Amino acid sequence: MLKWLRRIGIALVAIMAAAAAIVLFIDRFVVISVKSRIVKSDEAPDATAILVLGASVFGNGQVSDILKDRLDTALELYRDKKASRILVSGDHGNVDYDEVGTMKRYLTDRKVPASAIFMDHAGFSTYESMYRAKAVFDVDRVIIVTQQYHVSRAVFVGRSLGLDAYGVAADKRAYRDMDKYRLREVLARNKDFFLSRIWKPEPPDLGDKIPITGDGRVTAKP
Repeated sequence: MLKWLRRIGIALVAIMAAAAAIVLFIDRFVVISVKSRIVKSDEAPDATAILVLGASVFGNGQVSDILKDRLDTALELYRDKKASRILVSGDHGNVDYDEVGTMKRYLTDRKVPASAIFMDHAGFSTYESMYRAKAVFDVDRVIIVTQQYHVSRAVFVGRSLGLDAYGVAADKRAYRDMDKYRLREVLARNKDFFLSRIWKPEPPDLGDKIPITGDGRVTAKP
């Protein structure tokens, strides 16, 4: 009986070790495969659009430090004429919580014309933001703006879904709880690897096409 229990224990340890190895392999594969696509702002190529991924906003209309740095990086790219359109993608699933509207106000307050800002109100995840950028907004080449810990996954997902994606890291300071974010990112890279490379599910309620070459004001909710 003890021999069987020992064998079962060894088998379980071996399975867990193999699973951990696969998780770490996929994590490294995602990062390494897009390394050449992560560039500095002044090295970014001209693109169809600059894509800003959403993060926390507050009830008083203020943006979190992480989101502020993403938006400021997008402003730098826009002012350097890397793209003529900015696509802000985030969570607006609740009338009381609006990441994209807050992002748009931040940009228009800094003299970006409303016509140049497109809002994706259903960017509830990195995968959905990338899928919708291609399928709904007809984006081709895109500069994705997010923090260093996240940018490799965003570019990997974008490229897996047909975007000619580059990434610019928006880190301008030290952020709280970054160790926790990095640990979660290992699992998120694994999840999005399978989502974007194998399953490729269509997000719900894609809606009509809204070409990024048009007028961004059509994306405003009444």
